[in-house]
Amino acid sequence: MCGICGCGQPEQNHAQHSHHGHEHHHHDEHETERLVRVEQDLLSKNNRYAEQNRAYFQRHGIFVLNLVSSPGAGKTTLLVETIKALKNDYRIAVIEGDQQTEHDADRIRASGVPALQINTGRACHLDAHGIGHAVKALNVEDNSLLAIENVGNLVCPSSFDLGEAHKVVVLSVTEGDDKPLKYPDMFHAADLMLLNKIDLLPYVDFDVERCLAYAKQVNPDIQVMPLSATRGENFAVWIDWLKHNLSVKDAA
Repeated sequence: MCGICGCGQPEQNHAQHSHHGHEHHHHDEHETERLVRVEQDLLSKNNRYAEQNRAYFQRHGIFVLNLVSSPGAGKTTLLVETIKALKNDYRIAVIEGDQQTEHDADRIRASGVPALQINTGRACHLDAHGIGHAVKALNVEDNSLLAIENVGNLVCPSSFDLGEAHKVVVLSVTEGDDKPLKYPDMFHAADLMLLNKIDLLPYVDFDVERCLAYAKQVNPDIQVMPLSATRGENFAVWIDWLKHNLSVKDAA
């Protein structure tokens, strides 16, 4: 169950409504208090697992990225092209998160690196406990790059620390340029925003400057990289950012 949006909760918890007047009012207050406690407990427990993951990654020299976005922003294609650019020089592993299917993990494996698929069922995000188990099952090598492709969702993954070094939000120009204002928690939590599919800008109504201004309004420190994973525009900037961070990790 997700304490943020309630996904995975039994439907009966949402089913009672309006004809019991006063009693129902108290019921709603208690239900709200209960959900707040559940959310606090859930996030606190997740944060403890995330710190364990972070300590493990540091001990083993594993550089971890948590990629988040709406469905269809291009995370898997971005990862496939990233793997092509780096796999001859770096150890890479990928953890995929989707509600169902192995499709994305299959695409990653076809690119030549190990991948493990986590199917979350009704849940809308990955959590730190699951990532800890996945890292062991995948046998992620020391001194490697581990990319975690989170479930497509711009809400709940913002609150769940997985122990990553950086949360990277991928936004495509086929979405609205006001996404940073509509989903501020995600853009506030991210260190880096990849503005993907810029090759499609001539065909869509998307104001890049307005989008970047909104992102900076939500998070003045966020770094932004416009690029196209499929056409390669500006892709070298992303690869250079990865190489720099991998070298910093090695020097630490």
